[in-house]
Amino acid sequence: MLISVVRIIATYPRRAFVAVLLFVVAAAALGGSVAGALEPEGGFIPRGADSTVAIERIEDATGRAPSAGIILLVETPGGADAASDRLEQVAADLADEAGVVDVSFPSNDSPDLVAEDGTSALVTGTVEADVDRDAVAEAIVHRFEAADDVTVGGQLISNFQIGDTVGEDLARAETLALPILVVLSLLFFGGRAALMPLVVGVTTVLGTFLALAGVNQVYGLSIFAINLVIGLGLGLAIDYTLFLVTRYREELERQGPVPGAIAVTMRTAGRTVVFSAATVAVALITLTVFPLEFLKSMGIAGAIVAIVAAAASLVIAPAFFGLWGAKLTRRSAARSTETRRWYRLSHAVMRRPGAVAAITAVVMMALALPALRASWSPIDSSVIPVDKSSRTVADTIQSDFTSSGNTPVTIAIQMDSGDPADAVQAYADEVSRIEGVTGIAPPAELDGRTWQIDVTADGAPAGDGAQRLVSEIRDIDTTLDVKVTGAAAGFVDQQDAIASSLPAALLLLVGLTLLVLWLMTGSVVLPVKAVFMNVLTVGSALGILTFIYQDGRLTGLLDYTPNGGIEPTDFLVAAALVFALSTDYGVFLLGRIKEARDAGAGERESVAAGLQSTGSVVTAAAILMAVAIGAFSTSSISFIQQIGVATAAGVLIDAFVVRSLLVPALMGLLGKWNWWAPMSLRRLHDRVGLQEGGVAEPDLVDVRTP
Repeated sequence: MLISVVRIIATYPRRAFVAVLLFVVAAAALGGSVAGALEPEGGFIPRGADSTVAIERIEDATGRAPSAGIILLVETPGGADAASDRLEQVAADLADEAGVVDVSFPSNDSPDLVAEDGTSALVTGTVEADVDRDAVAEAIVHRFEAADDVTVGGQLISNFQIGDTVGEDLARAETLALPILVVLSLLFFGGRAALMPLVVGVTTVLGTFLALAGVNQVYGLSIFAINLVIGLGLGLAIDYTLFLVTRYREELERQGPVPGAIAVTMRTAGRTVVFSAATVAVALITLTVFPLEFLKSMGIAGAIVAIVAAAASLVIAPAFFGLWGAKLTRRSAARSTETRRWYRLSHAVMRRPGAVAAITAVVMMALALPALRASWSPIDSSVIPVDKSSRTVADTIQSDFTSSGNTPVTIAIQMDSGDPADAVQAYADEVSRIEGVTGIAPPAELDGRTWQIDVTADGAPAGDGAQRLVSEIRDIDTTLDVKVTGAAAGFVDQQDAIASSLPAALLLLVGLTLLVLWLMTGSVVLPVKAVFMNVLTVGSALGILTFIYQDGRLTGLLDYTPNGGIEPTDFLVAAALVFALSTDYGVFLLGRIKEARDAGAGERESVAAGLQSTGSVVTAAAILMAVAIGAFSTSSISFIQQIGVATAAGVLIDAFVVRSLLVPALMGLLGKWNWWAPMSLRRLHDRVGLQEGGVAEPDLVDVRTP
């Protein structure tokens, strides 16, 4: 099927480009605005978790959010009493906003709303449950932007400002990364071929936007998936195009600008691109096993962008080959010298394979050690960019208000007709006796059967005390239907969801990767070895991530605020991305090694030939990918930064250490056993017929013959 499509594209390249142009225009029109339709908030707590259900209960019973999502910080230099008229005016202005249903400001009953030094006070607002929260947040920001003595914050405002920042960060990342990618593409591709990754990249990103727009109609996706689509989409588009162009140039040297050169390129490198995209897609789709919308969104977007990147490169590359032909030839003595260097390096490594493998593995395990002491932290105010008003409000509350050292915990209770009338009060009394409770409000009846109890816990949401308190509240033996929410409860639910889904996700990740690599190679040893090397690469990347962000290093360079831990979903996304891209580059190398071996080369010679053919390509691809996806590190949102830094580090380690040293060392150490498989699996693989061949069949040589 692939060659049939290639035949048509290579014969009529201009028509193919017209079709691609029409697709790009349609994708831009239908999917270009997808970012505005994606979810700007949430996604880090399972929908069916106790903390989520508690919120839904309170919203259903009251028609409003369970807590104040709007916090206005009002300057009161003469004290709150002297500024009472101003506070009342600010509260009235806030209450006038559509969607705001409950406003509180300092009074004798709310001393916590006044700073310890009296120079500032808080006015809080709660919104309707079903209101458009982004619209309300935008209106409030606009209403108070001219008030010099009022700073707008709260969870509702921070979600809006973070969502708004995603677009700003993408624009900045593109501004920084695109010129570098263009220069590097000119260097690595050479001449007019540098146009190819640009065309494939634009097609990939817009094509993925179109697909996401369709998915978003049936399943709400997180806006943070856009960062992944652009970074990974550009990176994979460049990688796949570079691999195809490099192979086509080799065939031009062997055959000249004949149709057979295109056919062989697509039968070999094109087939490898298909396997590569499959490995990336299956690695990222495992994120959908976790019941968190953020992870599901990243998994869906990542799998789609890998498939679209492969499809775009397999359509656009042969069109360029058919259009330009010999004009893509690149004669370079420097390149010839470089490939000989890779050949000599592989033989040097294989002369002492055991020592090289051991030293390399020990170094990578040392890099991975910090990951073993990773501690988890929730998404808190530290992720908000420092130039946003909601960050100013959060920091001021943390430093100036007496309630800053506590964590609010909300209990939602539903009573059945058989429950005693005093059951809720008895339950509240039992909660009040738990160690770590610093305050508890009287139970509030919300409707005929729903009650709310507000509890104050000692310590931060990520602290052991607050999380232990949540667990003890949930463990109270009662006939009441109790659900607990709040930042600490949500963090507990997130960790429980990840822990319960992790074994299945790991099993799926390893199983699908082994299957795809077995289909490609026919060996059971090579896939297992690839997974082992991927684990080392992932561990190294996550160790670097922990070393920097958990320990608070490079804060000036990366411009982030450390909070003493790593956000756990970041850890998982970074691990999946690094694993996927490590397999991706492994497929490039294994494809050429297998091709040389199938052509009759010896075990070590086939490894040397494979590394000679792909060493410079994989290195260049890794550098380009590190630039494309490493642009995440310029984000002003720290948990997006973390993904970029970890992935860029993993990609570079994989290309410069694993593919250059560990792969040839282990290949040389195992020799012919690399290709071992039980006879039953060997026969099955032969019947499946997914082998990659390097010789063009007679009917494929004349692909441009009518």
